[in-house]
Amino acid sequence: MFKTRESFPLLHFLICFIIHGSSQLHDQEQATLLKLKQHWQNPPSLSHWTSSKSASHCTWPEVNCTHDSVTGLLLGKKDILETIPPFFCDLKNLTHIDFNNNNISGTFPVVLYNLSKLEFLDLSENCFVGVLPDDIDRMSKLSDLNLSGNNFTGDIPAAVGRLKRLRSLQLPFNQFDGTFPPEIGNLSDLEILTLAHNQFKPSELLFNFTYLKKLKHLWISNANLFGDLPETIGEMADLELLDLSSNSLTGNIPRNLFLLKNLSTLFLYKNYLSGGIPQVVEALNLKVIDLSQNNLTGPIPGDLGKLEELSVLALFLNQFSGEIPESLGRLPALVDFSLFSNNLSGPIPPDIGLYSMLEKFQVSSNRLTGNLPEHLCNGSKLLGVVAFDNKLSGELPESLGNCNSLRIVRLENNVFSGNVPAGMWTALNLSIIKLNSNMFTGKLPNEVSRNLSRFEISNNGFSGKIPSAVSSWRNLVVFNASNNLFAGTIPQELTALPLLTTLLLDRNRLTGSLPPDIISLSKLTCLNLSGNRLSGQIPAGIGNLPVLVELDLSDNQFSGQIPHEIGLLKLTTLNLSSNHLTGEIPSEFENGAYATSFLNNPGLCASNSLVNLNSCNYRPRKSSNVLTRLLALILSSVTSVFLLAILLLFFIISNCRRRKDKLESTWTLISFHKLNFIETDILMGLTDNNVIGSGGSGKVYRVAANNSGCVVAVKSIRNNKKLDQTLDKEFFAEVEILSTIRHLNIVKLLCCIFSDNSKLLVYEYLENRSLDRWLHRKRTATTASGTVHHVFLDWPKRLHIAVGAAQGLSYMHHDFLPPIVHRDVKSSNILLDAEFNAKIADFGLARMMTKPGELATMSAITGSFGYMAPEYAHTARINERSDVYSFGVVLLELTTGKEAQNGDENKSLADWAWRHMQEGKPVINVLDKDVMEPDNLGEMSCVFRLGVQCTNKLPSARPSMKEVLQILNKNATSLVDGERDLLKKYDAIPLRSKHDECI
Repeated sequence: MFKTRESFPLLHFLICFIIHGSSQLHDQEQATLLKLKQHWQNPPSLSHWTSSKSASHCTWPEVNCTHDSVTGLLLGKKDILETIPPFFCDLKNLTHIDFNNNNISGTFPVVLYNLSKLEFLDLSENCFVGVLPDDIDRMSKLSDLNLSGNNFTGDIPAAVGRLKRLRSLQLPFNQFDGTFPPEIGNLSDLEILTLAHNQFKPSELLFNFTYLKKLKHLWISNANLFGDLPETIGEMADLELLDLSSNSLTGNIPRNLFLLKNLSTLFLYKNYLSGGIPQVVEALNLKVIDLSQNNLTGPIPGDLGKLEELSVLALFLNQFSGEIPESLGRLPALVDFSLFSNNLSGPIPPDIGLYSMLEKFQVSSNRLTGNLPEHLCNGSKLLGVVAFDNKLSGELPESLGNCNSLRIVRLENNVFSGNVPAGMWTALNLSIIKLNSNMFTGKLPNEVSRNLSRFEISNNGFSGKIPSAVSSWRNLVVFNASNNLFAGTIPQELTALPLLTTLLLDRNRLTGSLPPDIISLSKLTCLNLSGNRLSGQIPAGIGNLPVLVELDLSDNQFSGQIPHEIGLLKLTTLNLSSNHLTGEIPSEFENGAYATSFLNNPGLCASNSLVNLNSCNYRPRKSSNVLTRLLALILSSVTSVFLLAILLLFFIISNCRRRKDKLESTWTLISFHKLNFIETDILMGLTDNNVIGSGGSGKVYRVAANNSGCVVAVKSIRNNKKLDQTLDKEFFAEVEILSTIRHLNIVKLLCCIFSDNSKLLVYEYLENRSLDRWLHRKRTATTASGTVHHVFLDWPKRLHIAVGAAQGLSYMHHDFLPPIVHRDVKSSNILLDAEFNAKIADFGLARMMTKPGELATMSAITGSFGYMAPEYAHTARINERSDVYSFGVVLLELTTGKEAQNGDENKSLADWAWRHMQEGKPVINVLDKDVMEPDNLGEMSCVFRLGVQCTNKLPSARPSMKEVLQILNKNATSLVDGERDLLKKYDAIPLRSKHDECI
């Protein structure tokens, strides 16, 4: 049908109307976007959002348009700080919103309910708080909801289960502390479900998996799950990833789980699963199987050898028994083979490594026999061979001599014999070699890897001389060659190793004298040369080794006097027995702690009887009797005068005390340990000359409590008026907690003394005071030549301090019931004794929790800027993870040397470190140059990364103190040894910056 000419004006009118309406909507949406930019305070990343007639907003890279109308906003990582305003919903055609990785705060933006077409919503990695609304199902068209990495709390509402179109529900790394609803099981279109790393109330996995047939990705690790694994999990035919690790799951692995054709990743590690692995395996797409740290038993199924794509097989820390199936040796994609700490026996599959690019081979602590496989390094990728504590025998395969990728070799406590392949010593990347307690023979090489830091070959049959080329082993930290057949002299070149901390050459056949330049080993902490045939005098230079704490030269032929310089050392272990030493021992050793240090040296003497030696006092001649009597008379007179002076002084002091007592009421002492002083001894020492610190609550004194040498630290909480309520609470909180704690890394509260208006806390005194004095205040020392230099805590001491402090906090969080949150962890509250052992102090703000992991709300926010966890500062809510944040700041101080409040651009140290990692800058750029050295670079980098992880803004994303301690206790050895670096588990999901394993 043809249109008449009269219809054209009407058609023209309609077209103009549509164009005009479209243009009006276009202008309105651009105005809304510019208004948004202004509301968000004009972030630089949106500087190109400008009003322009020539360029449409649909050309802006963050804006997606359909038919010239805004349907998508991609504003991830745009430094948006403000909330989502109500006028945002003027963009009424929006279907896709992505605001990930900003700093948007506030509660869930219910204003988005007005966007009736919204299908995709990503608010991950922001600072949202509060609970999810009970009517969230009003967003009825949502197919993808990602709220991960926020601070949402409470329950996941049942309304989530009514979002029928959901394909992806991602809620990990929040603070959900309630329950999750079984209604989630009704989301029949769901493909991705992640609820990991929250603090749910202990819950069973009660979803109705019958309806979740399309689920491909199920990730609920670290979520307080308990109970048996539902058999219906094995019915989800589309499942590709299953991660239920780090829960409290029990029971058996469902038999049909290993029949799922699409399953590629299986994480069930760190649960309480029992029984065995199903013997029939048809999930041929499996690439990663990690069932470690469970109670699994029985044999390893031979069917695993059919998994041609399997790259990671982690079954360590279980109770598997029987032989390792030979079929596993033929897996073509195998990279990580970790079966350590089981009950496996028999030989290792001979073909392992022959067909794959093997990187990690870890079978230690089993009962394996036979030889090491010949082809472990066939792919030239092998990083570590860790097979200690087995019954392996024979010679090492020659192929290990051509394996330049090797970093770690740990074969101790086996029955290996023969020579070590020459090339293995010089592998380019070799850092640690431990061959202790085998039957190896041969001579030491002239050349070793330039990266070698630990060289341990004790209890073998190595022989010959220690080569003079040892001077080229420049990065060596530990040299342990005890109980071998080495002969000849200790080469002078050995003293040229600048990083050496441990030298153990005891029980060999060494002769000659000690090199006089031994003073060059300035980092040496442990020296054991006992059980040799060394002779000559002990070099005085040993006494100038600044950090030496263990010295054993026993069972040799040393002669002459003991250099008095040795008495200046702060030794924890000293043994000079069974030599030919003469003269008087240094006076510093004349106490019972060294009673056995000088045995079987007939020529030695001491001036007192506390050491098992002859007295150095000679019997006086008869002709000197008159002189003796005269001296005795003089001494008696002097003593009488001295006693009279003491009595007079006592009378004066007592008189002053009586007058003072009129102003103060009676003092009461409550002891928590056996004391050798009374309250008077303490009160007499509270003078200005003894003040060593002060704070908001009072002063701290160093008091010599009595004449026995007992020194204590006294914190005085004083006020001219009655104590205010806050100070009173802090006093009793500290007494309540410290009076019951007994731990080496928590300061010991000896007693409390109080009167009506004064309260005293008496602690053990720690000679090296607080950690912050060593890190942030310039400390100097003067050498014998008069040169003044700065004294720094070297890295081994810093790591030792970190471990000690972590042990104390881990005890408070995990081993003390109820758990204790310190609330004021900082470097000034970590005290150090004479050996730099760390002790947590100042429990005035500490809080006992009702149960582990609970969130407690404080009536007031108190703490120290730079150390305070953000959730505590914003919401006054705390749990153990708040302490983890503060301890993470301490780790950053230890590794960077910076103060907690001193980042760049007015940021705190934690924010500065986090930004450094987010920008992908090298870690080496921020480490403390005063202590950074090639051999500790890896450890310092690892601890820095751990500090960053501990200061994650999301409490649920921080490791626990037990995990922190586990990481700190690991050196490079144990990382390859197989106890997975716990940092790795935070790498599984790219919500945060990536952290490499500290290998």
